[in-house]
Amino acid sequence: MLDDTKNRKLYQEVLVKINEIIKEDNLQVGDRLPSERELAERLKVGRSSVREALRALELLGLISTRHGEGTFIEDSTSHHLVEILAFFILRDQKSKKDLLEMRKIIELDAVGLAAERITEEQIRKMERLLDETQKRIKSGLLPDEEDFLFHQYIALASENYLLFRIWRAIVDFGRTILKDSLKRHGRSEISIQEHRYILEALRMKDREEAERRMKMHLEKSQFFA
Repeated sequence: MLDDTKNRKLYQEVLVKINEIIKEDNLQVGDRLPSERELAERLKVGRSSVREALRALELLGLISTRHGEGTFIEDSTSHHLVEILAFFILRDQKSKKDLLEMRKIIELDAVGLAAERITEEQIRKMERLLDETQKRIKSGLLPDEEDFLFHQYIALASENYLLFRIWRAIVDFGRTILKDSLKRHGRSEISIQEHRYILEALRMKDREEAERRMKMHLEKSQFFA
């Protein structure tokens, strides 16, 4: 039975439990959620609480309801909520500055941990990515996705799942800024060289140098943004 605490609405508790059910049932993007009735029975709560929780998830774009078929899990990275919020919030220069500062804090922590925990396979993967980035730049294309992946590999190499989730949310929120930075003349070429310096520090397991190189890279990116 779920605890109906004073400090938490029941449907919020239901949200947490639905997430646990998704993990327990090993449900993936595109899979069908248990029915509203089944969820209510498994969680031992009223269907109205389940309905309210599902409505919240649908508003966030995390699930979708198909008439006559059921409720399905959506790709949390594909919905446009972040883009919509970014459009309004990032028009404010103070919010933009705050976002860049927060990203800097998270990235420095991530690269520091990665310097201690990164594996040889992860280093090889990053090397291949930089080679692909170089080819893209030579072809006259913007390597915005490759730039994102380089930093994502570092966040993953930190082996701190919570840090990665926070990093992902912040970077998703500010990808418009980062893309604008790469569009500046010559910035892509400079950026990839900075990435190579960071990777070399990671290969040497030199936390101090990795953090120094990342700090310089982000400050230059911020200047160009």
